[in-house]
Amino acid sequence: MRILIAEDDAIIADGLALSLRQGGYAVDWAPNGLDADAALLIATYDLLILDLGLPRLPGLEVLKRLRARGSQLPVLILTALDGTGDRVRGLDLGADDYMAKPFELAELEARVRALTRRSAGTAPTIQCGALTYDQVGRMAQIGGQRLDLSAREIGLLEILLNRMGRLVSKDQLVDHLCGWGDEVSHNAIEVYVHRLRKKLEAGGVKIAYDLLLLGLFRTVRPPEEQSMRMHEPGQAGAPRARPHVHPPPHAHRHVSDMHHPQPQRGRDA
Repeated sequence: MRILIAEDDAIIADGLALSLRQGGYAVDWAPNGLDADAALLIATYDLLILDLGLPRLPGLEVLKRLRARGSQLPVLILTALDGTGDRVRGLDLGADDYMAKPFELAELEARVRALTRRSAGTAPTIQCGALTYDQVGRMAQIGGQRLDLSAREIGLLEILLNRMGRLVSKDQLVDHLCGWGDEVSHNAIEVYVHRLRKKLEAGGVKIAYDLLLLGLFRTVRPPEEQSMRMHEPGQAGAPRARPHVHPPPHAHRHVSDMHHPQPQRGRDA
């Protein structure tokens, strides 16, 4: 899952980015409204966390432009403007949820999970053969046995489960798994898929390979098909060129009105 944080306070943006990345999300940061609007035009996101008091272009205008383009991207408004009028205007313009500063990171993360789950149209628990995935706790089990998955593998599994039975390209995986500052090649995606595939096969869940495309299927495949390998024509291992916007800052201070949760489940691969 990939999230855009539109927030002009670098310390708050850093705290959010660190927490969400620990949970396996890819995160981009836009410090003003114009950068946020540009990022939304050129990249694919699963959620926008939007501050209303952005410089250069107000948050409400960013939201208005987003909805005018017909985008149904879930939007969580996060702002110090806690008056009823601002809240009503944001919701009327198409925001999906609203949180006022100061806030608890644990609550924000719960709202992020709820919004992305609602957007994907999936239940809290997804079943695929012997595989059970709890979207609330972000935990996968096969036959009641918990799988030890890295944060990157959890993110990959979520993408495939939410598109179960459909094909997903490597470029799509890069777009949803990686932020602007990440340099991830198609070969690296293959490594993540290979690791996840090995952990899922015991439950009869197979990630089917088809040239540039990946999909998660519960299927019985002929032996000759099971040996198919993913490959790219040309330079498969070359990193994708990524547009430049601001990566999240790496401030070492904590926001006094934000309570950071304990380290999360996965570890980045």
